[in-house]
Amino acid sequence: MKAASDTWVITRRNLLVMLRTPGALLLSLAQPVVFVLIFAYIFAGSFVVPDGAGPAAYREYMMPGFFAQTIAFVTASISSISTATDIKLGMVDRFRSLPMSRGALLSGRSLADLVQNLFFITVMVLCALVVGWRIHHGFLRAAAAFAVLLLMGYALSWVGVLIGLSVEGPEAAAGSNFLWLFPLTFLSNAFVAPSSLPAVLRPVAEWNPLSATVQSLRELFGNPSLTAVSDAWPAQHPIVVSVGWSVAIAVLCRTLAVRRYRSIGA
Repeated sequence: MKAASDTWVITRRNLLVMLRTPGALLLSLAQPVVFVLIFAYIFAGSFVVPDGAGPAAYREYMMPGFFAQTIAFVTASISSISTATDIKLGMVDRFRSLPMSRGALLSGRSLADLVQNLFFITVMVLCALVVGWRIHHGFLRAAAAFAVLLLMGYALSWVGVLIGLSVEGPEAAAGSNFLWLFPLTFLSNAFVAPSSLPAVLRPVAEWNPLSATVQSLRELFGNPSLTAVSDAWPAQHPIVVSVGWSVAIAVLCRTLAVRRYRSIGA
């Protein structure tokens, strides 16, 4: 109960920081909205979806990819930069001197990211509806899709926390994110079919955690695919693979982050 109470205090503190810096929040939202509009109204006419009709089908195809990409970028970036900033400003040392749970600072960060992701998803869904994206399989399956997306975001927040604890400052944290987020998002099925990639990269894209999440969203929302679903096991069982990846990443990175946190200043 003490650990849960401490975690809630840190979560509330992080959410208050977000509310008191609305400019940073709006800038984080601007990029995905601009990308959606560019792909929806400029590039959509250049893509053909076999089981759909023209640009409208590609807009439905691309939105699950944008949902996953945005949550990955925003969550990992906010987690790593916020954690590194707290270390640089001495907040971590202050928290370590208090009689509080050692894991509360890190858990509070990841839970605050989870709440923020709810806000980001709401904004993205509204934007997607404007450009023509729709849910075709009902409320329950859509709720399951958003749950899978939030679980992936929660897992990646622990990656961000680990990076924030491991680098020298917020600038280094921001630069480090691009080294793994770009391969994660673009070497996937978010915007193109893995079958279009070179043979050596195809298995990487098929087993990519983001690919499993995106394919899960498409199945649960009822959105089209560019081509027939691959015979690869992850493509045939995307929900199982996505949840498995998310749980494994969260457990591993949380364990490493707690160890790193305990060693800071030791």
